[in-house]
Amino acid sequence: MIGERSIAFGLGVVVLLSALAVVDAQHRSRALFVELQALEAEAAELETEWGRLQLEQSTWATHGRIERIAREELDMRLPEFDSAEIVVLP
Repeated sequence: MIGERSIAFGLGVVVLLSALAVVDAQHRSRALFVELQALEAEAAELETEWGRLQLEQSTWATHGRIERIAREELDMRLPEFDSAEIVVLP
């Protein structure tokens, strides 16, 4: 009788610990899922910003813009055709 009670008590403790472990695992799983969603949202925002920065870089580096800045701000001009020299390397 005492042996049966000890076994029943032991099994009850094991069941209780198992239930607590399941609750803890579910809590951790939900916390990790929330963190995953936040990281995926951040990744999407960073991807959008990366695309915007690439577009901005391509806009700043257009030939027309560079030529306009060279003419207006640096007062650069293309040389006359007659003053151009072709250098031939040996």
